[in-house]
Amino acid sequence: MSQLPSDVERQRPVLLADERAMLESFLNFHRDTLLVKCSGLAEEQLKHPSAEPSNLTLLGLVRHMTDVEYWWFCDNLDGQSDYPRYIAEDDIDACFNEAASADPDEAFERYRVAVDAARTAVADRNLDDTFTHPSGQTASVRWIYLHMIEEYARHNGHADLIRERIDGATGP
Repeated sequence: MSQLPSDVERQRPVLLADERAMLESFLNFHRDTLLVKCSGLAEEQLKHPSAEPSNLTLLGLVRHMTDVEYWWFCDNLDGQSDYPRYIAEDDIDACFNEAASADPDEAFERYRVAVDAARTAVADRNLDDTFTHPSGQTASVRWIYLHMIEEYARHNGHADLIRERIDGATGP
């Protein structure tokens, strides 16, 4: 069975809720937005670069966000580092550099697993719980949520432009 996104049901972020519910709803909205941008495309379209000489593709963005989900929620917050990574010691941009030969079904399945792992890692944490940021400073769970929303928002802007280049689709 194909793992490629087709009809993604995206929930708009809540307008009135406590802080945790609001942060989670915005993050989930952005996670789904990336899938919406990939929805209904063939494999070659998912691998279509944004513009020469860039190797930025929709599939590369999915692979990148898989690593980012694991990196912040599982590795940094929860101390888990035994997940499959796209990033390599000799190629920190492997998620993009190897996207042209990647299997989209595998990438979308790994993305779904990474999001589930991230949700599990943060489920019993409070927003004020802390961890040691890679910079050596102390950061909070709240910071991770805000950073992830920012990361997705930036990359969803890239995804929107790539999708428009592929088939003219714009919007939500």
